[in-house]
Amino acid sequence: MQGKYYLIISKNTAQMLIINKALKENEVDTDLVPAPPETGTVCAIAVKIKESDLDRSKRILDENSIDVKDILEEKKFKLQGLLDKKLGNNVITDEFIAILKKIEEGEDLERNEIVYLLSTNNKKEIELIYDAADRIRKLMVGDVVEIRGAIEFSNYCKKCCNYCGINAANSSVGRYRMTEDEIMEVVDYLQGLGLKTVILQSGEDMQWSTERLIALVRRIKEKTGMRITLSVGEKTREEYEALKEAGANNFLLKIESINRNLFNEIHPDDDYDYRLQCSRWLKELGYINGSGNIIGLPGQTNEDIADDILYFKDMGINMIGIGPFIPAKGTKYENHPHGDVNLTLRAVAVTRIVCKKVYIPSTTALASLNKDAQVWALQSGANTIMLINTPDRYKKDYRIYDNKNMVDLEAALYAVEKAGRKLPSYLKVN
Repeated sequence: MQGKYYLIISKNTAQMLIINKALKENEVDTDLVPAPPETGTVCAIAVKIKESDLDRSKRILDENSIDVKDILEEKKFKLQGLLDKKLGNNVITDEFIAILKKIEEGEDLERNEIVYLLSTNNKKEIELIYDAADRIRKLMVGDVVEIRGAIEFSNYCKKCCNYCGINAANSSVGRYRMTEDEIMEVVDYLQGLGLKTVILQSGEDMQWSTERLIALVRRIKEKTGMRITLSVGEKTREEYEALKEAGANNFLLKIESINRNLFNEIHPDDDYDYRLQCSRWLKELGYINGSGNIIGLPGQTNEDIADDILYFKDMGINMIGIGPFIPAKGTKYENHPHGDVNLTLRAVAVTRIVCKKVYIPSTTALASLNKDAQVWALQSGANTIMLINTPDRYKKDYRIYDNKNMVDLEAALYAVEKAGRKLPSYLKVN
């Protein structure tokens, strides 16, 4: 979509889907994108239309008696004062100055410019990249670090992904599968902490069928009213829709790499096109749509990472998880070196610059390589921390990679304080 656009802001997700459906049925070209910061919630979704369709869209909504919260012209996000005019070309390059000017003016960056930001070794340029990312983070999502609670409820998986320690072929892993009651015990604990979102994460476990997941989602929603994020892999559109109707709000399905050849190499029994289709379904169904990539995969280039970032932007992804590759025992890549922390932080920063109003977690994988890496990520554009709340008797076996840092509330408090950020008001801490 190019040219001037307008954003239709709805009162809630259900209304947003009604608006989008009504317009599409009348052959209006729409897209679902993160809403601008002035609309409130970080992950609110807006319906994007062309200026040429504005009057017709208003008429369609009026004829169907569909009320809207607001209709706003999509404006460029300008960020003034990035460039210190006293710096000369002996310190930073003309190419970097041109990129900074585009960031200041809210212009979209081209692929080669994103690659430049990921690749530069110039210390002053790197400093300015992190400064830009942190300023955009502050203006777009504020200083509060959102805290989420994750329950890794099963490490059974039917897939054989080459990088993942719980893949079906790895016989070195002790398998477990939590019961619904065990999960609810942890949910009650998370609610007691004041958390508003629980993340249910597992391998693609055939015994945790969609029907069982629907029952669990309904039970959590009815008892606690918490928002529910699912990270349970690929399903059919009908299954995603049923889970959404049951009460699931968010879904995390990482692409790991948008490079088709690299994706196929690390996912020997996955279908690249189906993975993309799943993400499109999640978007169409009104999920807060999560994706992400892994930095340091075998054969990965900075061009690949740039393409991942452009995919997140073009797809309108709302939650973007970026973590370093960490090898796992019993996998094809167990002897491959871990991903570079600095490049991962740079990818976080550039993703914030390009995608702007999104959730970006300071990932557990970063914390697993260096305790302070979560702090650095919060200072580089990240705004979320996920607590690991899997029961102690199970958590050591959710070994998607080795030497995993079981980020707890104490670790989150440390990172938030050291980064100079704020805790959410809902969090109940002594």
